[in-house]
Amino acid sequence: MNVNWMEEVKKRESALLKDLQTFLRIPSVRNEQTATQEAPLGKEVYEALCYMLKRGEEEGFVTKNVDGLAGHLEMGNGEEIVGILCHVDVVPPGDGWTFDPFGGTIVDGKIYARGALDDKGPTIAAFYAMKIVKELGLPLAKRVRMIIGTDEESDWQCVERYFQTEQMPTLGFAPDADFPIIYAEKGIADFDLIQQPTNERSECILLSFHAGRRYNMVPDFAEAALRLADGEAMKERFLAFLQTHAIDGEAHSDGETFTLRVRGVSAHGMEPNNGVNAGLWLVKFLENEQLDPQANAFVRFVSQYFHEDTRGRRLGVAHTNEELGDLTINVGVLSYTSEHGGKIGINLRYPVTNDIVHTKKMIEQVAERHAFALTDFSNSAPHYVAKDHPLVQTLQRVYEEQTGERASLLAIGGGTYARSLQAGVAFGPLFPNRPDVAHQKDEHMFIDDLLKATAIYAQAIYELAK
Repeated sequence: MNVNWMEEVKKRESALLKDLQTFLRIPSVRNEQTATQEAPLGKEVYEALCYMLKRGEEEGFVTKNVDGLAGHLEMGNGEEIVGILCHVDVVPPGDGWTFDPFGGTIVDGKIYARGALDDKGPTIAAFYAMKIVKELGLPLAKRVRMIIGTDEESDWQCVERYFQTEQMPTLGFAPDADFPIIYAEKGIADFDLIQQPTNERSECILLSFHAGRRYNMVPDFAEAALRLADGEAMKERFLAFLQTHAIDGEAHSDGETFTLRVRGVSAHGMEPNNGVNAGLWLVKFLENEQLDPQANAFVRFVSQYFHEDTRGRRLGVAHTNEELGDLTINVGVLSYTSEHGGKIGINLRYPVTNDIVHTKKMIEQVAERHAFALTDFSNSAPHYVAKDHPLVQTLQRVYEEQTGERASLLAIGGGTYARSLQAGVAFGPLFPNRPDVAHQKDEHMFIDDLLKATAIYAQAIYELAK
């Protein structure tokens, strides 16, 4: 059947944008403080899940809510399932936005909001792609199921719970990365390095230190509180340090409490070099200050092994692979209190050729030498689909037909829901040569790109399920 997919999308452009703006205005950051039995990851995340399920019901899809952690929308019949894996949760907005991060503002052909690119914009694109196929009455031999997760940006409880009871799709894609097609993804390990208590007791100088909200984000703000009789000399050194390194920050005195603040640039943890880690720059300054022994041990360890080293060279774990690139280390969370010592929250991404067991052991050995312990280790293995798999070949053909451009195959450091499928790839929505602003301030998506992605997804759904 010959369908002008872009023409069908254009017919629905106004409704698509209206739905997306409504969706983006839900501040769906995971928040256990508002959690209930019905909404285990917080009120706002659950609201976003329910929004998609409600829209699915209105369009005549079969819907299911799986314990408030996940859900799906389904159409068609057949034994096999084509899966489209999306998520409704977003990372915290961070600071420095030009527009309301939950406003869905449209300016100069772009829609701005946290989640516009990752992953609410693509979710609405895929939803409308399903809607188009359904409304055209195209014959399908398989079921098409949009699986909706609620904590892709944290620890993936949603897909773990979902696949305990629900059927695994035969194949599918996640509209949550780059076009053309991502057939390989790095492994992802999250863990903490916890400072062991020291027996050395002296007057506390560093009261607290905080930077970062999520392991997979580069911290864009850091703050340290110190007890000082006279902070003017430190203030002068700090301001000179900021100027020398072209870093934004400030110093503030309130009696004997002296506060230092650094502002960096947020970025996705899959490539820490795309951001400026505020926490690591503040640690770098404190490394040369006269602190109490426990605080001194914390800042010197962090600075020695992580400042301006996102490849694990100083830890002795550097590794690279021709297809997937370098092992990367993002220090996403830093915290310290005089009562409990320090914590380093790390997001490590590694190629398929890297031995993660050996890497973990090497980091443990370094940490132990400096009185730190590695805890709360979690690991998601690397994922790839063969280049000649029918899924890959079909998506290549669809992309080339819709864009007129070659559908090259990509490997990335990011981790998408595609890895939860035995045969799954990441497929858009970011087109080549567009800036990747996911997890950054002023996250946005070009409306023309959104519409083009919708047309690609619509044809892909039909080709995979016919």
